[in-house]
Parts: sequence; C-alpha cells; structure tokens
Amino acid sequence: MSVHIADQIIKKEWTDYNNHMNMAYYVLVFDQIWEIILEKFKMGEQSAKTTKMSTMVVETHTTYNNEVKEGDEVEINLTFFDHDKKRLHFKMEMIEKSSKKLSATLEMLSLYIDLNKRRVAEFEDEKVKLMDNFTNLNKLNFKNEDLVITGKLKK
Repeated sequence: MSVHIADQIIKKEWTDYNNHMNMAYYVLVFDQIWEIILEKFKMGEQSAKTTKMSTMVVETHTTYNNEVKEGDEVEINLTFFDHDKKRLHFKMEMIEKSSKKLSATLEMLSLYIDLNKRRVAEFEDEKVKLMDNFTNLNKLNFKNEDLVITGKLKK
C-alpha cells in the first residue's frame, strides 16, 4: 500500500566504481521527489523564497535493499505520512520497475522553520488543512509498521 509520487531513471553520474548507484544518490533521489509533496503542501522551494517558511530535516533512516544501476527506472512511493503542529514524519520506498524489487526506503522527520528567525514554527492553518486533506484521502494507502522514527510527533 502506497501513494505513487514519481518515476526516475538512474543517471550515469549517480553510479560508482561498483557499477551501481552510490548510496548518497539514493538520498538525493528521495529528496528531489519529496519536493513534489512539499509543493502540494505549499512549503517547498517556492515557500522558502517567498514566505521564508520551509522545512529542515532532523532525522533520517535509510535502507538499501537491492541495487539499481545506470538506466534502471525506479518508482518512488510514499508509504507513510503524518504531522503534528511543527513536524512532518514520512516514509518513501524506491521500487525498481522491471523487477518490482524494493531497492531502498527512506524515513524522515522534518521540522517547519521560520527562515527569518531560524527557529521552529507552527504550520499555518492553510497548510494543516492541505496535509489533513491529503492524509484523509490517502490514509488507507499508508502503513505504519516498520517505522523506525516513532514517538516524535506531539499529538
């Protein structure tokens, strides 16, 4: 169960001397794809530039399950999402499309930040509504088993 976010083809410059994607690029792919969701919640790059409100990562947990190589196509799915007044907690998975094998997962905890003060802030009502609507629409697709980052949300 998950929500498909986007597909990505593994680039040559992301591979290393072992002829597979280097570990750092898994995180890069997840980060770039996560931006799609942040834009839906109006707290991505555009928000950082115009309102000086953004998110910053404070904790991650990554698994590397099966290698991917140059030219492989992967799909990135959101398997869990939740939030409180100041935090986002989510997990994504990378699936190699031709084999349908789980390639990697990334679980993350982010804080909402006022960039002018460089301090944690509470989400505006509009953003809470966007996240709650998204969660309600997709909650049957989310699974909360196998989460490593637990108990960090203040509900």
